[in-house]
Amino acid sequence: MTMQTLLDAITTALGDVPRPVPLHEPYFAGQEWTYVKECLDTGWVSSVGSYVDLFEQKLAKKCGVKHAISVVNGTAALQVMLRLVGVRAGDEVLMPALTFIATANAVSHCNAIPHFVECEKSTLAIDGKKLSDYLEKIAHIKDGDLYNKETGCRIAALVPVHIFGHPADMDALQQVADQYGLPLVADAAESLGSLYKGKPVESYGLCSAVSFNGNKIMTTGGGGAILTNSSDLAAKAKHLTTTAKQPHKWEFVHDEIGYNYRMPNINAAMGCAQLEQLDDFLLAKRKIVDAYSRAFDGVNEASFHKEPDYAHSNYWLNAIVLHDVNERDSTLAALNQAGYICRPIWRLMHRMAMYETCPRMDLSISEEMEARVINIPSSVKHGL
Repeated sequence: MTMQTLLDAITTALGDVPRPVPLHEPYFAGQEWTYVKECLDTGWVSSVGSYVDLFEQKLAKKCGVKHAISVVNGTAALQVMLRLVGVRAGDEVLMPALTFIATANAVSHCNAIPHFVECEKSTLAIDGKKLSDYLEKIAHIKDGDLYNKETGCRIAALVPVHIFGHPADMDALQQVADQYGLPLVADAAESLGSLYKGKPVESYGLCSAVSFNGNKIMTTGGGGAILTNSSDLAAKAKHLTTTAKQPHKWEFVHDEIGYNYRMPNINAAMGCAQLEQLDDFLLAKRKIVDAYSRAFDGVNEASFHKEPDYAHSNYWLNAIVLHDVNERDSTLAALNQAGYICRPIWRLMHRMAMYETCPRMDLSISEEMEARVINIPSSVKHGL
C-alpha cells in the first residue's frame, strides 16, 4: 500500500492543522462557562438542580421522544433500560459482536449473557435478515418467550448499536423483534443528531440509551440518558436511577434496589450549553465529511465509510475501510507516526477473555470489518 496516498488524503481534507491531531475532542464555544459558573455560585452542583430538568426537557424534544432521564453515563442508561424491559439473570441478550465493550458490559451488569450476532457491511450494524434466519434455526417460542434451543436460556431483548452514528436499519430489526416478541432497545451512545428515515433515530424502538462522554459529538463531561415515549418506563427509570426513593419531605424510604445514577446539575448545565450548539456541530460534521469524501475519491487503497441511503448520520467518528485486510496495523502505525491519531475499530466482543464462551452466530463479516476499518480524526472544530 502507498501510505503516502492515505496521508495526502487526510491532509487534504483537514488542511494545515497542528499535530498531533486528536481523534475526537470536545468543543466549547457557547454558554458552558456561564451555566457552570451559575451552578458554582448558587451551590447547586450535585444531583438536584434546575439544569437537570431543563436538560432533560430539551434533550427529549431534540430526540423526538416524550421523556429523557439523564444519568451518569451511557452504560448505566443501557443497564437500566435492560432491567426495565425485563432482562433477568441468566437471560441472553442479542447484540452485535462489533461494538464498544460498554454494550456487553451493560448486559453483564444485569447478570445476563451477551449473545453476539452479525453485522452488515454497509452500516456495520446488526444485519436483520441474517439475524432472522439465525433465530429460525436456533430459537423457539415457549409459553410466550423466546428460548435458545442450544443453551436452554431465554432470549430476552434485542440491542442494536448505531455504529459511529450511522443508524441501523431499525424497520428490519423491529420486524425481527415483533416476529419473536422481543423488546427492541437501542444503544444509541454514538448517534445523537442522526436521523433514520427523517426522524431522530433515538425515537425508534422501545427506548434508547445515549452517551455524553467527552469524546461524543456533544458532552456533559460524563453522562448519558434514557430516551423513551413510554411514560411508564420513564417513571420507572427515574425512580430506579434515583436510588428508588419514595418522595417524602424527610423520610428515607426506598421500595426496591435502585441505583445512584443521577446526573449532577453541573454536568447538566454543560449539557444545556452543548445542546444549544448541536445543530452547528452537525453542520460542521457534514463539512468534514464532504472534505473527506472528496479527498478519498479515487484513492485505491481505501474507501471513505458513508451513511446508508435511508439515514442522515451525525458522522460522530469518520472511518475508512481498507481494501487490503492485511494492511491495518501498518497503516495505523504510519498515520499515528505522521501525527494523525487514528484507531482501529473495537476488538470484537467474542475475542475478549470474559466473553469468548458466549453464544454467537457466524461472524465472518464482523471479523472482516474488524481487520479493515480505521477511524480517522473527526473533531467538530475541523468543520467550523
